[in-house]
Amino acid sequence: MNSKTLHTLEFDKIIALLEERAVSAPGKALCHALAPMTDLREIERAQAETEAALSRIRMKGELRLAGLRDVSASLKRLDVGGTLSTAELYAISSLLDLSERARNYGAHEEEENPDALESAFTALSLLPRENRELKRCILSEELVSDHASPELARIRRQMKTADERMHSALQEEINRHKSYLMDTIVTMRNGSYCLAVKSEFKTKLPGVVHDQSSTGSTVFIEPLVAVRLNNEYRELTLAEQQEIAKILTALSAMLAPFTAELLANQKILATLDFVFAKARLASSMQASKPLFNTERIVEIKDGRHPLIPKDKVVPISIWLGQEFSLLIITGPNTGGKTVSLKTVGLFTLMGQAGLHIPAFQGSRLAVFRDVFADIGDEQSIEQSLSTFSGHMKNVVEILDAADGDSLCLFDELGAGTDPTEGAALAIAILSFLKNIGARTVATTHYSELKVYALTTKGVENASCEFDVATLRPTYRLLIGIPGKSNAFAISQKLGLPNYIIEDAKNHIEQNDAAFEDLLTRLEADRRTIEAERKEILAYRAEIEELKNRHEKADQNLDERKERILEKARAEAERILSEAKESADQSIRRINRLSADSGLLRELEKERSGLRDKLKSVEKTAPKKKAVKAAKPAVLHIGDSVRVLSMDHEAIVSTLPDKNNRLFVRMGVLRTQVSADDVVLIEEDAAVSKGAKQSRSGGAPSFGKASHISPEINLIGKTVDEALGELDKYLDDALLAHLNSVRVIHGRGTGALKKGLLAWLKKQPYVKKCEDAHFDDGGEAVTVVTFR
Repeated sequence: MNSKTLHTLEFDKIIALLEERAVSAPGKALCHALAPMTDLREIERAQAETEAALSRIRMKGELRLAGLRDVSASLKRLDVGGTLSTAELYAISSLLDLSERARNYGAHEEEENPDALESAFTALSLLPRENRELKRCILSEELVSDHASPELARIRRQMKTADERMHSALQEEINRHKSYLMDTIVTMRNGSYCLAVKSEFKTKLPGVVHDQSSTGSTVFIEPLVAVRLNNEYRELTLAEQQEIAKILTALSAMLAPFTAELLANQKILATLDFVFAKARLASSMQASKPLFNTERIVEIKDGRHPLIPKDKVVPISIWLGQEFSLLIITGPNTGGKTVSLKTVGLFTLMGQAGLHIPAFQGSRLAVFRDVFADIGDEQSIEQSLSTFSGHMKNVVEILDAADGDSLCLFDELGAGTDPTEGAALAIAILSFLKNIGARTVATTHYSELKVYALTTKGVENASCEFDVATLRPTYRLLIGIPGKSNAFAISQKLGLPNYIIEDAKNHIEQNDAAFEDLLTRLEADRRTIEAERKEILAYRAEIEELKNRHEKADQNLDERKERILEKARAEAERILSEAKESADQSIRRINRLSADSGLLRELEKERSGLRDKLKSVEKTAPKKKAVKAAKPAVLHIGDSVRVLSMDHEAIVSTLPDKNNRLFVRMGVLRTQVSADDVVLIEEDAAVSKGAKQSRSGGAPSFGKASHISPEINLIGKTVDEALGELDKYLDDALLAHLNSVRVIHGRGTGALKKGLLAWLKKQPYVKKCEDAHFDDGGEAVTVVTFR
């Protein structure tokens, strides 16, 4: 890829942002070396890795690889039989620790569709036995453990004893010769323990003189007893170093057979750091994965230039390569033409480098062999080049190298010279690129190029919108409409006298003036159509709202009708029940009075007939009513349903999946059924009424509690909102005598779960809180068990 283009389109600044998000030196090195690719399979692989890392960060959090260092030089020494230092062995142990951490992070239990990073995680070699031995022997970059060998432990015990003897002996010397000493503190001189003796008493303390003060008043003497003890200590130090050398040699020999695995681990971890840096960059830019094609089609939806602050950038939508291969953008200066050019070029480079682009999901990019850009001031005093000459030098280089697999970007093509000749050159250059099949975007002020785009097949106009009333660009890109430079309008707003502007208009050729007037009318028509479109959308939204309101009113009317009917059935049932009881009592009295008469058989027959009629009336007042089979879109977690094939009531646990199957709970049983095999159950109106009365402070009713869902979904709510709903739900669950419930809060940042757990642990009726089983939600669900 053209290195000059990478700099012109500021790809190096994107690389700098990427490097900031890597946490290790090897990872930063891979970021620094990133360049656009031209092989579609490699591009799609890199994009899939970025997408997989982004998904893992959302689901599992960050992969921590800080502390990863380059150990390749140490591994080369192992290959030739060398012995590594304590620091090098500690670095290899850290490498194995990071490998184990990454392996655990990448583990997917029962994963049917592994992502693009699965193979990298599983390729890591852990070497657990070797790493345990390293950690047992090496405590830090400079310290070998006392337990690395029995001999080393013995030597260090002797060293500790010798050191204690040294301090005791020196303390005795201090006490014995205190009057000769300048200070009672033991000092170190040339690696020896010395006492500060007054110079006039230096002959009073037998020993070795190591130093004296600058004034000569103090002499630093190592007592003879310290000389002997220090010699013993140094002998032990030499023995310690020899034993440490043996330990390091043994550890190096242990690692020598695994240099290939260790080097592979380092490369994998560096690659993972690099890939996760791409994911972090995508997350910070709110970027999406682009779709690539081989038809050289570019379609950017609401693209935001990544180097413009988020509060200032204006999204643009731009496409190229289907109806037209050449796009000519016109409009006033500072209107966003150059930003549009750079956005197309930079997105292409980022996409081909495996980076996500800050654009709406579904944006499409093509794979170009080369991207060329002539943007900015090319004037060079050193080379004696004018602005026109500098640009033309670039254009010549682009025309020599461009072909049908190239993307060419030109800013103010043909500017810097006579307008007539510049426009003619620009048309000839663009025609050449169009004929060879290159995809080209150019900005210009020339009216001739606007006419060329209007009259040439495969060429399209675009303009950057400008608000003349406020003298501010809107930065919106409008494809299909040529733009005006608005020089007269801007000049008038800035205070240029009208007579000068009118005189300037007289110098414009009649055809040019007519064309500018046509553009003005087109712009006015476009604004009118845009306003009418917004008005139509507003009317449509209003109509939709009225429609929903009427449907809701009809639904409320049906519910009122059903409640009235239910009330009538309940009243009829009450009256019939009272009548039944009264009839039974009357018949029993008659039985007693006519036990000996022949009326008994007739009375029993009449009573049986009366009971049959009462039972038939009771059946006309159902407690629950099944409705038509529910579509997947209207099912909600916690709904009461009837499983037709089992003829049993259940509670919905999950929504239907792509195969139209869902999980339901029937008591303690959780099973999967087809959505076509369940129907919603409407609660009895009397139960609903009783629940409402209970909430309003009336007589307590357990109607709602008897149908409470065993789980509550709090995903997407703040901690305060969730606590309000959870508190009310747990009251209902306790009334229903549930032993435990499931609280669905999702993973997210973990803040919601943390807040809920802190509150639950303070509730006296909560026995314990624990994560659900992996198959039943895992960390995204907390199971609350009551006392």
